[in-house]
Amino acid sequence: MKKKFWIPAALIILSVMACKSAPNFADVSGKEWKLIDVQVKNVSIKFDRNTLVSEGFGEIFTLTFDAERISGVGAPNRYFAPYKLDKNLAISISPMAGTLMAPIRQPEKLKEQDYFLYLQNAYKWNLVKGNLEFSTKDKDGAETTLVFSLGDTKK
Repeated sequence: MKKKFWIPAALIILSVMACKSAPNFADVSGKEWKLIDVQVKNVSIKFDRNTLVSEGFGEIFTLTFDAERISGVGAPNRYFAPYKLDKNLAISISPMAGTLMAPIRQPEKLKEQDYFLYLQNAYKWNLVKGNLEFSTKDKDGAETTLVFSLGDTKK
């Protein structure tokens, strides 16, 4: 009798899991995302947005999507690039264009050119616990994850 109950219960669980919908890109678009974590080679580089503000780096490593392109601020340059979405949360970001300001100083944890490389190498996006995550690769091909938050910062 237990076997008969187990099979329908397993089918119900699998059906519920299959019905879980993929994230909707409308939940990403039109919002300013701020980088809070870079996970590369088993190392997590955390960015406390409030600390960045106090150090004069409050508006760096941002990302916004509109219907045709991404845009934002690196450290210190503004950038933009076309992007394309595909099925299974795939994304491709074209080479970027932007301003050419020389940084007076950059945060020690992440250089602007590395941030741009990570964005251009992104191949998958996802929403995880309210954060936007990109699966990408570093210059050596190592798997990397960028995590962005909508969290407010004190100005």
